[in-house]
Amino acid sequence: MRSVPQGSAEGNRSRLFVYNGGFLTQKRVRRILSLSGYDIRLGLPGPGDAVAIWGASPTASRGRAIAAKYDVPVITVEDAFLRSLHPGRAGEPPLGLSIDHAGVHFDARHPSDLETLLATHPLDDTALLDAARAAMARIAELELSKYSGFDPSALAPDPGYVLVIDQTRGDASVTASNGDDALFREMLVFAQEENPGARVIIKSHPETLKGYRAGYFGPEHTNDRIALLTENVSPRALLEGAVGVYTLSSQMGFEAILAGHKPRVFGQPFYAGWGLTQDQNPVPRRERRLTRAQLVAAALIIYPRWYDPYRDRLCELEQVLDTLESQVRAWRQDHAGWTASGMRLWKRNHLRNFFGGHGKLSFVPDKPQDDARPHMCWANRAPPDTSVTRVEDGFLRSRGLGAELVPPLSLVTDELGIYYDPTRPSRLEQLIATRETLRPDQERRAERLIAKIVDLGMSKYNLGGEQPNLPAGYRVLVPGQVEDDASILKGAGDVCDNLALLRAVRTAHPEAVIVYKPHPDVEAGLRDGKIEAEGLADVVAKHSDPVGLLAQVDELWTMTSLMGFEALLRGVKVTTLGAPFYAGWGLTDDRGPVPARRGARPSLAGLAHATLIDYPRYRDPVTGLPCPAEVAIDRLSRGEIPHPGLANRTVSKLQGLLATYAHIWR
Repeated sequence: MRSVPQGSAEGNRSRLFVYNGGFLTQKRVRRILSLSGYDIRLGLPGPGDAVAIWGASPTASRGRAIAAKYDVPVITVEDAFLRSLHPGRAGEPPLGLSIDHAGVHFDARHPSDLETLLATHPLDDTALLDAARAAMARIAELELSKYSGFDPSALAPDPGYVLVIDQTRGDASVTASNGDDALFREMLVFAQEENPGARVIIKSHPETLKGYRAGYFGPEHTNDRIALLTENVSPRALLEGAVGVYTLSSQMGFEAILAGHKPRVFGQPFYAGWGLTQDQNPVPRRERRLTRAQLVAAALIIYPRWYDPYRDRLCELEQVLDTLESQVRAWRQDHAGWTASGMRLWKRNHLRNFFGGHGKLSFVPDKPQDDARPHMCWANRAPPDTSVTRVEDGFLRSRGLGAELVPPLSLVTDELGIYYDPTRPSRLEQLIATRETLRPDQERRAERLIAKIVDLGMSKYNLGGEQPNLPAGYRVLVPGQVEDDASILKGAGDVCDNLALLRAVRTAHPEAVIVYKPHPDVEAGLRDGKIEAEGLADVVAKHSDPVGLLAQVDELWTMTSLMGFEALLRGVKVTTLGAPFYAGWGLTDDRGPVPARRGARPSLAGLAHATLIDYPRYRDPVTGLPCPAEVAIDRLSRGEIPHPGLANRTVSKLQGLLATYAHIWR
């Protein structure tokens, strides 16, 4: 969908000469340029080469002078409009770049590639505009901004105010719009005069809040009507509470348009002049009238070069939003740090990897009373109240058993309850109910995820195994469970052990071919639940591949096994005798005590979206970054995951031995 000129293909890259150290020291910038077809060089350009400059940086004039002397073109590079969690001065690399051959998007003195796109591109392709609308919806839902690492506990002022957006003093976009102290003061006066009686909130720039650069407004500009907001509040929340937005050239003016405002603009940023702003200093040549979707299509889909940090390649906006969704969730949950209790020793390093990237994670015996940090606890060791966040393995976990101490790729956190406990509400229940209705983009993503899981044969543990030849007939799969597992203790009904489950299935299907699949933890001798199934089951599928079995059966009966969810993903009929998280939503034949509060009727895609995208957190074992579900599936399918060493395997065997003796001693 891109139409902006690009560099040559990877095998025939264009030489790009630079005179700004950032092009050499910032690996991500170099990599995006390389993937875009450019070969970064030092020295002097020749015919066919180009010079790259960074925006209107202090070194830009040097690059322009050399380009003019050697008669080669200038390419201007800048951060894309969805950059990262924090400003570049915090050291975080960008997720995308704008690479402009005509100018720079914030300087209206000369048309940039982005302005040409907005002025001349048809911007009428249905798929393109649908993608733009989907992006706007996701940006709103995730509360994304150029810098999305805001404090989720910082509350916006009560609605009904006029929002005036400050910028950093001397910023290139301010200078390009002839901005100075006088113009910012004029903007503040207009905000008051055009909104009589309304409160005025001045929002400081994120770099000002972090102490990197001063702004144009300070405490001296406040009074009983004007307040200076110095907390790192969600920009989206601020925009939603505003009755008017005033800006000189801030990107937050663009975000205001996405939030439904028609901002009052005193400079000449890229988004001004297209009928979506009230322009104090209009750009005469900008006469076209655009919709919000057209503006987003050009500025966020066609114009930038987006980067996928997991696969080291260029990507589309959709994948960048997936990346940001994972990263902002980790930041917003972890930035204040955690205390943690009820965690086995072998899990602690993995928990630090998951939850300690933005704040300190401290392991303590119990929840401390004098520590302001939130507290987490492994779910089956959590107190009965809701004062802690419960942690459990996710549904796409690993290649290998948790009982064998194989580290997880996904974990779930739940501040309400936990998914396997139907005696109380959980966050997963709320998410499933919310996904009763999906946007088209959400439905497509969930359906693609389901298809990928099925095509690749993914399951929770991805153990593989043998494939027994099953007799002909109506085949019913019965997955065995760990009988002292928390999901059985909390979620099973009258049928609460493997033998009773088999008897119930045989009673309901006297002529069927019943296939009993022992739980892998039980087969490995690590947990309780071993039974003699031969008298009730026609086939005991020992050490078999559960995914392969699901492809051969007509129905699955279970108490609370996750295999019921995996069967639903594959179109297999599921009957539940307990109350697993996927029961009660109209997708299963429920014969157990399902909570009445599960009244929503999501589609299978809605259930999958809540369960596999919204609820878990994933960590990429290759980059160490929080990642989307799709990346975790790729790593699992390729085997790009850590495996337990000798020490872990020894502890695993000892753990199984102790479990065996504990069973005897009982």
